[in-house]
Amino acid sequence: MFYMDQYYLTLILPAMIIAMIAQSRVQSSFQRYSRVASRRGITGAQAARRILDAYGLNHVQIQHIAGNLSDHYDPTTNVVRLSDSVYGSTSIASIGVAAHEVGHAIQHAHGYFPIKVRTAIIPITNLGSNLSMPLLLAGILFSAPSLVNLGIILFSTMTVFQLVTLPVEFNASSRALAILEQDYILEAEELDGAKKVLSAAAMTYVAALITSAAQLLRLVLLFGGRRNDD
Repeated sequence: MFYMDQYYLTLILPAMIIAMIAQSRVQSSFQRYSRVASRRGITGAQAARRILDAYGLNHVQIQHIAGNLSDHYDPTTNVVRLSDSVYGSTSIASIGVAAHEVGHAIQHAHGYFPIKVRTAIIPITNLGSNLSMPLLLAGILFSAPSLVNLGIILFSTMTVFQLVTLPVEFNASSRALAILEQDYILEAEELDGAKKVLSAAAMTYVAALITSAAQLLRLVLLFGGRRNDD
């Protein structure tokens, strides 16, 4: 946490390497297939609108936002936000990403249980993100085992959030690919490219879980004994 130790070298560094590899893969996959235009020539925004309307989600809006791969669905406003590289692009990659975000809108509309759980624990996760490290540090400085314990428990909420996120993201991607195929938005060989982009993106969430779990385990190993000694 505060210095280089054996757990940092054996847990955190490998997790960071995995995260960097995952991020590199999603960037390279997206860049590769962003240069391949879909045969039907529709944009990411048009594909998203077509899918939303087909599922009766006419009330869900689509907005253009700045950035690269900053795409997301906002359930509080019922808005799918698509980035510069997705909104107006006709590429296989952009259509895959747009369909993925629409997949989240469909999850909310259908009451998909994991996304309901993820939404419900966001306030707790935010609390853990803001307070876990200060409480842990205070517990160490003032030799207060209860604060150390509370800090680690709050940090663990972020790991739980990453764990719950996995089925949400994998399901959104599987929904997206199925819709793109059944609605003939992408042809068979184009679907393979979209699948590679979404699979690479999914691995970033796996890497995030590994990183969070490694950090949690390191905290337990570093400070668990101290709590017991106290």
